Amino acid sequence: MDVVPMFPLGSVLFPYTPLVLRVFEPRYLTMIGRLLDGEDPEFGVVLIERGFEAGGGDQRASVGTMARILQIEAGAADLYVVAVGGERISIEGWREDDPHPVADVSQIGPLAWDDALAPLHREAEQVVRRLAALASALDEARWDPGTALSDDPVESAWQLAAIAPLGEYDRFRLLKSTTVGGLLRGIIDLCLEEEPALIARAADAREADDGDL
Repeated sequence: MDVVPMFPLGSVLFPYTPLVLRVFEPRYLTMIGRLLDGEDPEFGVVLIERGFEAGGGDQRASVGTMARILQIEAGAADLYVVAVGGERISIEGWREDDPHPVADVSQIGPLAWDDALAPLHREAEQVVRRLAALASALDEARWDPGTALSDDPVESAWQLAAIAPLGEYDRFRLLKSTTVGGLLRGIIDLCLEEEPALIARAADAREADDGDL
């Protein structure tokens, strides 16, 4: 196991996807400063299941993702941090804050690709981009629906999970996937479950716009 500085968030970070943070709490400013003084500027990100990002006292998920710092910009009293998701981690136990959260973690092995999954991958991309376009029309999209994907099929599968307009609980279910096939199937199923609600909201928005004419 490794001892890792942790940043609990109200959102899931997937491998191979970007993370942008505004860091303003003193404990996390200390954490970033320590990371920059070391050789390996990485920290763990884990979903807050109950509670809030600021102030502590939160309940945290058992699976997270490592994040590597790529860029930092300093503000008057805060930092803007750009990082990218790396390997997934299992949180084995939490230590006393120092002053930021610290956990014992173990790495979760990477998912393995099988070329037989190519049709499922294409289906997942079609479904995700269709729903992302709907969400974008409602100003609910996390990413641009046309966001380019990695040429690596495993990396792009995780990126599809990030682009999909899903709630954090569903995103956490995807983060725990044990196979690429399970990840892709989960993306498709969860998106298809969400699609009727998106279509209904889009129809309501159009009716509201028509009523304003």
